[in-house]
Amino acid sequence: MVTLKPAGMKDAGALLAMQKQAFRALLEKYQDYSTNPAMEPMTTLKRKLSERDYYFILMDDEKVGYIGVKHTEGLLCITPVGLLPEYQGRGIGHEALRLLEGLYPQNRRWSLGTILQEQGLCRFYESLGYKRTGEITNIQPGMDEVGYEKILEN
Repeated sequence: MVTLKPAGMKDAGALLAMQKQAFRALLEKYQDYSTNPAMEPMTTLKRKLSERDYYFILMDDEKVGYIGVKHTEGLLCITPVGLLPEYQGRGIGHEALRLLEGLYPQNRRWSLGTILQEQGLCRFYESLGYKRTGEITNIQPGMDEVGYEKILEN
């Protein structure tokens, strides 16, 4: 069973270790040392923990991933979201994002960004109802971030 558990400043070490594992493969593939979450220093993560909501993704009470939610004007932005590699592709991410949306019933608009060249990630978000915004940001040659948005019906 998938559940979400709030994470706070006291969890910074565990979150950073999980983040490094979850994003290691993308770091190795793209060698993007400036924006990949696997390269994020503890000071940056602690700043984000003070500015955003973070949740551990639990599978049968075991921490298998995490999600951050940034509050911005008129919408919530999912940033970042990561699952440990051995738990990817099992439907855990789908369930976690559905649970996350349920935690913010007043919110109707969600946004996120992912790597355009990672078609599996794009299909994952699209399967949850996210639509491409048309916003594409070049990170480096061969790697672009594409924006997604989901508007929930009342």
